[in-house]
Amino acid sequence: MADTVLITGGAGFIGRHLAHALLSAGHKVRILDSFIDQVHGDRGTDGLDADAEIIRGDVRDGERVAAALRGVDKVVHLAAEVGVGQSMYEVDHYVSVNDHGTAVLFQQLIKQPVRRVVVASSMSVYGEGLYRTVDGKLVEDAQRVPRRAGDISWDPIDGEGRPMSPVPTPETKRQNLASVYAITKYVQERLTLTVAPAYGMEGAALRLWNVYGPGQALSNPYTGVLAIFAARLHNRQPPMIFEDGQQRRDFVHVEDVARAFRLALDHPNAAGGVFNIASGVDRSVTEVASDLAEAMGHAGLRPEVTQQARAGDIRHNIADIGLARTRLGYAPQRLDFRSDLAELAEWVGRQAAQDRVQDARRELELRGLVA
Repeated sequence: MADTVLITGGAGFIGRHLAHALLSAGHKVRILDSFIDQVHGDRGTDGLDADAEIIRGDVRDGERVAAALRGVDKVVHLAAEVGVGQSMYEVDHYVSVNDHGTAVLFQQLIKQPVRRVVVASSMSVYGEGLYRTVDGKLVEDAQRVPRRAGDISWDPIDGEGRPMSPVPTPETKRQNLASVYAITKYVQERLTLTVAPAYGMEGAALRLWNVYGPGQALSNPYTGVLAIFAARLHNRQPPMIFEDGQQRRDFVHVEDVARAFRLALDHPNAAGGVFNIASGVDRSVTEVASDLAEAMGHAGLRPEVTQQARAGDIRHNIADIGLARTRLGYAPQRLDFRSDLAELAEWVGRQAAQDRVQDARRELELRGLVA
């Protein structure tokens, strides 16, 4: 059965891919987006599917949200400000857009309920991922000590000062909200899972890892790390990496993320659930930067490793996607990372990308958020 799906923030990176996937499956798609400059630049509606209905408006505007909800069967809530670093000095803005915006959405959903709401959450809600000590003990609340000397490990240490090893993080791991961004994503998640069932709707949350692929906002220095690296390389500048570059992350292709949202919209087992969405493969940030440089024809541009820490950052967080596999039937399909980087490089080569990384770094340094 064809549904009408509202995607808040649907003109963004993930939203565009999801809209295309839903339209291809025969659904109707309505997009509510404010088209802010930091994310969209001059792109506007270019590249959006012509069959998608577009409403320009802020998710904090109750009247625009009410108009967007008319006749809608399901909602995917993507509208949010994204960026750990920026969230630490634009606190009021991030809380306003992400959390007040979600509250406004649900205030209108009380009046115009839908069958299901799926919200985009984030791996950032975990803070540090799950770790194992050298003795085999699992640690959920790993903390890093301030690094004031070169002989102190970047990695979290146990009670005896021994570095611990990261292991895949399941949804059951307790939260450790290390940034304003993480706090706002957790609030979005809990609002969805609390308010939706209270009014007869189903809610679900997808905790996304590092999403990449063609279509990212290359000129936004607070977007995904691969897009930031790509913008630097496109302008023949080396990727800039905080700490020592050995922090490990999971990079998931945007088509797999769009597939996950489709499953979460339709699968009966999704209701009430929280699911990690990732590739299931972890890589060091330096490895990823080097692979992308090679794919873009700039293998000689070695990453600039700053040996500095950034407030709100974590060391390692790798994903356990077992729950999404078993309950949703989610299985990542874009797993040839080098081939996918080549696809990304080919797309980036056709774009205009402003390198604003140094500007973002200066903003953090001025506020004492890099040390």
